[in-house]
Amino acid sequence: MINHVWGLFTHPGQEWREIRGEEETIGHMYLSHVLLLAAIPAISAYIGATQVGWSINGGEPVKLTEASCMQLAILSYLAMLAGVAVMGGFIHWMARTYDASPTLTQCIVFAAYTATPLFIGGLAGLYPHVWLFMLVGTAAVCYTAYLLYVGLPKFMNIPDDEGFMFSSSVLAVGLVVLVAIIALSVITWGMGVGPVYVR
Repeated sequence: MINHVWGLFTHPGQEWREIRGEEETIGHMYLSHVLLLAAIPAISAYIGATQVGWSINGGEPVKLTEASCMQLAILSYLAMLAGVAVMGGFIHWMARTYDASPTLTQCIVFAAYTATPLFIGGLAGLYPHVWLFMLVGTAAVCYTAYLLYVGLPKFMNIPDDEGFMFSSSVLAVGLVVLVAIIALSVITWGMGVGPVYVR
């Protein structure tokens, strides 16, 4: 797993071909990659929100109670796990349009490795500062998009022009999934599982 993560940052084109050639199961992929890396942003945000706190305009840091922050961290962790599966399912469904025939497992593996920069970027949650969060978040999203556009044609064995259209479709659905997660968060907060601030 770590070799692939490193390879995606140093030589992504070659790494996608190696990942494509491996026989992977969904269970093994989640156990060795997704469950570990998706915990990075959840744990980082928990530590940052309970120990450091958010400071707005240089004011006194605002912290969350450990209990409420734990609930939010668990819910965000579960949302990330589900998001990888949903994106993998969409990639599998969409592949038929481009005459690619990957298995559902391969599509979930692709979605998981594509999300790697987002997971690692979650380390910014350890020091919750708005500008740091925006800088790291923007870099993580840009590199995730880069991995998607570079990797999809190689992973699916399709021409680059079709890969561009396919990648654009996947990126659009990824944004829809993100908005859906945000909407569910708001609904969940309305049901009483929202943040509780330390007074």
